[in-house]
Amino acid sequence: MDGFEANEGIIIVAATNRPDVLDPALLRPGRFDRQVQVPNPDIKGREKILSVHARKVPLGPDVDLRIIARGTPGFSGADLANLVNESALMAARRGLRFVTMTDFESAKDKVMMGSERRSMVMTEDEKKLTAYHEAGHAIVGLNVPQHDPIHKATIIPRGRALGLVLSLPERDQLSVSYTKYTSKIAMAMGGKVAEELIFGAENVTSGATSDIQQVSRIARAMVTQFGFSDKIGHIDYANEQQSYLGSYGGGTNHSAETQKLIDEEVRRFIDEGYATAKKILTDKADDLERLAQGLLEYETLTGNEIQKVIAGEALNRGDDDADDTPASGGSSLAAVPKTKPKKPKKPGSDLAPDPAT
Repeated sequence: MDGFEANEGIIIVAATNRPDVLDPALLRPGRFDRQVQVPNPDIKGREKILSVHARKVPLGPDVDLRIIARGTPGFSGADLANLVNESALMAARRGLRFVTMTDFESAKDKVMMGSERRSMVMTEDEKKLTAYHEAGHAIVGLNVPQHDPIHKATIIPRGRALGLVLSLPERDQLSVSYTKYTSKIAMAMGGKVAEELIFGAENVTSGATSDIQQVSRIARAMVTQFGFSDKIGHIDYANEQQSYLGSYGGGTNHSAETQKLIDEEVRRFIDEGYATAKKILTDKADDLERLAQGLLEYETLTGNEIQKVIAGEALNRGDDDADDTPASGGSSLAAVPKTKPKKPKKPGSDLAPDPAT
């Protein structure tokens, strides 16, 4: 890039998603002086990106891209393009000529939670244990402060999980409070606590492995990075790894006593979350039972349906007139055919009628 003068009228623009491996010579003054960071889009950006990718697919009358954008925090442009493609495939598999909000919801679940493994054989005991485990997560999540709203709970195996509870923030988060982190820990421990309360400590399974990994990661970050421990103080112990003698050795610049104190504080945060989850599930034992039975009956429940099941209300999924609006706020598929009368299909066509005809 040497040899260009200021009056040449040439501008060189380059982009990379791996700035950590760039040659430092490229970043010297006089080379690429201005650096523009492009983070993942916010809700307005996601809506605009979705509108671009959605131009190539026919959309049903119930599709609201604003709702989809709100339910996909942290998605990159490539993730949103993949979401639109997956929703189009979902509609094609169901024989529709257009993509509905239900297809977008199903595609979002697949992208965020993994593909359903309905062919996986689970015994009745495994289903029951999974239902109480996921119900424990949901009940705790609904009763701790500052927690993200529960979006969906399912006992259908997805990815590597036998079931899961998905929480989605109402808006893009720029920072997270101490209370919210402690609430996340309590919710993550709710699954194991529910197993202990219902089946006994001797029958607790290894299903809480990922939960324990999650709470350990959060608690350690609270202690070593965020300064949330009074005993440790406002010192960053997470990124202090330093090497001695080149590549022949490594270590930390804190003592064994400090490391022991860090471990004790991490355990304290996790134990407090466990105690919070146990108190909530003991006080809300009836809610836990109703939600677990609802999951056993329906397998998947949206946020609104979870509230109805806990309140003892009927879902009436087979009734088109019932208010079974998904948690994201979109219309259900049952409302789509009623917008236009059905026309007879052409011979040899297995596709649904076009909503525009």
